[in-house]
Amino acid sequence: MKVAMYYNNKDVRLEEMPRPETGPGELLFKVMACGICGSDVMEWYRIKKAPLVLGHEATGDIEEVDSGVKQYKKGDRVFVTHHVPCNICRYCLRGSHTACETLHSTNFYPGGFSEYVRVPSINVDRGIYPLPDDVSYEDGTFIEPLACVVRGQRLAQISPGDSVVVIGSGIAGLLHIRLARAQGAGTIIATDINEYRLKAAKKFGADTVINANEDIQVKIIEANNGRPADRVIVCAGVLPAAKQALQCVDKGGTVLFFAVPEPGNNVPVDMNNMWRNEVTLMTSYGAAPVDLSTALELIRTDSINVHDMITHRLPLAETGEGFKLFAAGGETMKVIIEPNRQS
Repeated sequence: MKVAMYYNNKDVRLEEMPRPETGPGELLFKVMACGICGSDVMEWYRIKKAPLVLGHEATGDIEEVDSGVKQYKKGDRVFVTHHVPCNICRYCLRGSHTACETLHSTNFYPGGFSEYVRVPSINVDRGIYPLPDDVSYEDGTFIEPLACVVRGQRLAQISPGDSVVVIGSGIAGLLHIRLARAQGAGTIIATDINEYRLKAAKKFGADTVINANEDIQVKIIEANNGRPADRVIVCAGVLPAAKQALQCVDKGGTVLFFAVPEPGNNVPVDMNNMWRNEVTLMTSYGAAPVDLSTALELIRTDSINVHDMITHRLPLAETGEGFKLFAAGGETMKVIIEPNRQS
């Protein structure tokens, strides 16, 4: 079968590898669509494991089913999550599923940027979500990224009327804007250094957009009735964004680090100021099963419209071009790879 093998962000090659064979309790999944995620192009994170086949936002059809699998059949339309928790460890039982060691050690093979994927038995047991007929394959690729956003806002306790600042208006930031608006947030302010993304942020629900090269602390106060924001969500994994976030949060507010700088970049924090003003600093990583189910329902009911965020649909042979487009951050929002597209 054909796969898109990742060597680095500028070197993704169409290669051949054996079609995976399934074992007890496993199934084979025919990938119809898989989105490129921001984490896929974090070169510092990916290159140490290269070459490998990436892709974890995958939807498609079940192709083969082991005789021991009773709940699914050939032809079922599904979304398959790559990581699954154990659901019984102390972290899972406390609701911290993304801290579960099982979640960090599970995956399907070889990756969503391939024609077929072998789904291990543990993923078959708890990582497959039937795709409703009214949810397209490409819209279904948003289930995982939207679920991560759902989790982040759930933990940060975004409430109706809250003023929200989203720092970084890439695809994650745009999903945060749409979800915050759907949840009844008050003033929503978005920042970025890319004018195309700022226009997209305005289109998808931001009341005010600010170029991050400006004095965003002053601009946010001007746009938010003379005060900083209740909730600040960092969606840009660079040190300046992290520093800006700490300057933009109101007393009693929360900063959610949805994205963080790469290792070795420490964020200076005035702990005395955070303590005195009772500011909460928190992180969010990945998605739990409840978040995936919630995201699927939000997409199914069109409560969150994801379809108009897709800017590129490419065949497997052009995955490398998709990576270049996404990494360049130009006029690109969501790039979808279609491994089994019939030309």
